[in-house]
Formats: sequence, C-alpha cells, structure tokens
Amino acid sequence: MLVDALTKPQVHFNDLGLMDYKACWDLQEGYFQAAVETKLANRNRSSEEQVMTKNHLFFVEHPHVYTLGKSGDLAHLLLDEESLKAVDAKYYAINRGGDITYHGPGQIVGYPIFDLDHFFTDIHRYLRYLEEAIIRTLADYGISASRLEGLTGVWLDADGAKPRKIAALGVKCSRWVTMHGFAFNVNADLSYFGHIIPCGITDKAVTSMHLELGYSLPVEEVKAKLLVHLGTVFGFELAHH
Repeated sequence: MLVDALTKPQVHFNDLGLMDYKACWDLQEGYFQAAVETKLANRNRSSEEQVMTKNHLFFVEHPHVYTLGKSGDLAHLLLDEESLKAVDAKYYAINRGGDITYHGPGQIVGYPIFDLDHFFTDIHRYLRYLEEAIIRTLADYGISASRLEGLTGVWLDADGAKPRKIAALGVKCSRWVTMHGFAFNVNADLSYFGHIIPCGITDKAVTSMHLELGYSLPVEEVKAKLLVHLGTVFGFELAHH
C-alpha cells in the first residue's frame, strides 16, 4: 500500500520484553476499548470536534501459555490442570478468533491495535499483510515461506511433502479496531506444541527459525527487521512518543 508521506498512518510502538500473558491481554484491552469508545463518541461530534484514534503495536514474549480462541475446542489442549503445572504453563480462553495456540519464550508475539479506518477496512487483507511482513522477514534469513490455501498463518513447504507452520495468526476486530495478532517462532521450544493440537490441525507440523537454520537467532535483530517490514507493508511510520 503506497501512501503519500504526509498521510502515512502513525503507529506507537513498544517492545514489552517478557510479560505475563494476562497482564498483556489487559493492557491490549485498555487500548482497544479506548479506540472503540473514541470512535463511538465521534459519531456525536461535529467534524471539527472529531478525536483521532491512536494506532499501537506491541512486541512481547510470554512465559509458557496456551490460549484458546472463541471457535476453539478445549479437547485440543492435551493437558489437565496438574500437567499444566508440571510443564510450568498457564491456560486462558480468550476473545480472539481461531483455535488453540502456544506462546512462549523465543517467540515474537505481535499485537497491533490498529484502527483500520486509517489503513483499509478489510480484515482479510489485514491478515494477509501481517503474513506478508513475516514472509519478508524470513526471506531476509534465506527461508522461503508462503501461505497455505484456506489456512491463516505462515508456512514452509506449503505445497510440498512436509508443510510446517512457523507463524500463527488470531485476531479480534470491532468497529475496525484490531487486537490480538500473530505469534512468530524464532527460537521457540517446540516440545510445548506437543501438548496441544495446534490450531486444531492434526496433520501438519510446527517449526521455528532456529530449527530450520540450525542455530539460535538474535531475537532483537529479527524484531528490528520485522518492524521495518510491517511499516513497509502497511505503509505506516513510527510515532515519536
């Protein structure tokens, strides 16, 4: 999306480091609700009184956690409460789309809280743009990734014998404001995916950049590349706080 430099959407970016899932979810909800409420209040304001919503983007790593989307099946979590404690993991049923997924250290989780009225009002295009930024980041490391027809996320060997997922997506959108986002495996401990049926898909594997390349990656470097690609794909620039 090519945008005139003067009209580029502004995005406030924060890297939250390692943060508890519930604390981060509450943080997202606060920004999300503020944007939705601003848009609702704008309906009763004159054109001169309109209040501009703010776009936010958070990068974070979570301690081991499983989250189940609204359309998900709890049977896809293969651990009971005791077993969760044994692997030092938590579980939350949450308000995004999609089924069950895992978040943990070594995974870049991205939460864009975007007002799509600043970009384009098309949720499918939004998901494809998130995927595209991750695909371009992987290409920087010589990893060829693509989409798999009918399934969200980013895949390696999508049309081959061993399709495997390297990034999962799950979002919520209300009044064109988004929350939740993507989880991108960089140095992720894939053994944790063995305790779930990821996204309800039984016949496809999960992978991580370090597994594909044979070495651990500097996560900060990957984040920096990903941030640039998100800015390019969505046509935004970072707001100065």
